[in-house]
Amino acid sequence: MAKKFYVVWAGRQTGIFTDWATVQRAVIGFAGARFKSFPAREEAEEAFTQGGVASKPFGKASDTRKSSGKMFRPQPFDVTIYCDGACEPNPGNAGSGIVVYRKGKLAELWYGLYEPAGTNNTAELNALLHALRMTEAEIQASKTVELCSDSAYSINSVQTWAPGWEKRGWKRAGGEIKNLEIIQACYAIYLRIKTRVTLTHVAGHAGTEGNELADRMAMLAAQSKTKELKLYRETMDVPTILKMRAG
Repeated sequence: MAKKFYVVWAGRQTGIFTDWATVQRAVIGFAGARFKSFPAREEAEEAFTQGGVASKPFGKASDTRKSSGKMFRPQPFDVTIYCDGACEPNPGNAGSGIVVYRKGKLAELWYGLYEPAGTNNTAELNALLHALRMTEAEIQASKTVELCSDSAYSINSVQTWAPGWEKRGWKRAGGEIKNLEIIQACYAIYLRIKTRVTLTHVAGHAGTEGNELADRMAMLAAQSKTKELKLYRETMDVPTILKMRAG
């Protein structure tokens, strides 16, 4: 039997999967679920990056638009938050970035959480932790929120692996759980809001504006060695910011 690759654009868990059971858990009973199977990984990755353009048999295709060569994902939520981490070298100077859109319009850029001996994973998790805190505040203000990260490791740590680790006393068969303290902090918030947040994995460095901007903010944090999470006070000129150092 030929192997299939399943893309889930909207569900309890999003991404590219190879087993139907996981897809079923992600989409069955989820309002507005969007998914499709592909015969090749390359096709699946392209379709996932495009945000569902190829998913017409499963409902309305997204209205993904392009501007100045950068891809924009549709924004059906009140608030969409992107988070990203960067580290150079790895391990080494690490920083995190967060980008906030309100009703599809760029509203805030954040950078900071510098670690002198961090890793890409700690930077990604720190970004997710603070983005989750922002998400919870928005939910408490009765906003609908989508939280986006290009780190499958971070999303899986909180959404997929943490429940099992918790049941086993925060242990795993393969040995210690790296970055456990940050994962536990993320998971505690996620448990409080998981029924009211859409946690989405986005392809990194694929031209999605929010992801690219979060990447630039993360690199700015690592280069400037900014420890506190700070609001970006310069003019939010997207083309100019995208010319900044990428992670």
